[in-house]
Amino acid sequence: MTSAAAIVVPAATKHTATLIFMHGLGDTGYGWTSISENFRLRRKFDEVAFIFPHAPTIPITCNMGMRMPGWYDIKDFGHLNTMDDEDGMMNSVSIINKIIGEQIDKGIAPERVIVGGFSQGSVIAFLTGLTSERQLGGVIALSGYLPLRNKIANMITDVGRKTPIFMAHGKRDGVVRYVWGEKSRDALADMGLDVTWKVYEDLEHSATPAEINDMEQWMDQRLKATVSKVQTSV
Repeated sequence: MTSAAAIVVPAATKHTATLIFMHGLGDTGYGWTSISENFRLRRKFDEVAFIFPHAPTIPITCNMGMRMPGWYDIKDFGHLNTMDDEDGMMNSVSIINKIIGEQIDKGIAPERVIVGGFSQGSVIAFLTGLTSERQLGGVIALSGYLPLRNKIANMITDVGRKTPIFMAHGKRDGVVRYVWGEKSRDALADMGLDVTWKVYEDLEHSATPAEINDMEQWMDQRLKATVSKVQTSV
């Protein structure tokens, strides 16, 4: 369980790792539970608990102020990477940090906690992982972009700089433009971060089985790399 509103899928065996995955604008945690269902059917990541938080319902400026689930406000879809709602973003980061703290309190090593998300959710995953005072296991960003580009370099912590990142983007994405993902990748690499970058030629603003498979392989590598932490975390 978690104090935040979320769908929680417990580990099928001994709980030694956690994936916290944030949905995109207008969605809920239910929208991404198929990831865990797929893994469970194939007996993959049985040691992992999956947490799919629900974003708070807030007015979204670019949608005429309509209230919907959102991790932060968006002023203009055409300028996602220049008009950041920093307060809204950091409020959401605090929600995710609280979930992380609860996992650590349960005995999960921070190196075995991975944060991820799609679109808006990936922005919160970026900020959570990069600004964390804990060494997390990694960041997953699907169809996302690096926010706060004029100040993010000064916000990254020493441990955040060591956190591996998996980024995936479709070339036909018309919402979070492919070039924004590409520039985000370049910015992270220029700052010395370890970025795995995957591109899907015909993918729009969505996910594809090939992308989830690539994410799975990356997660598998990350969890195997931190297996030594299990003995001291549980």
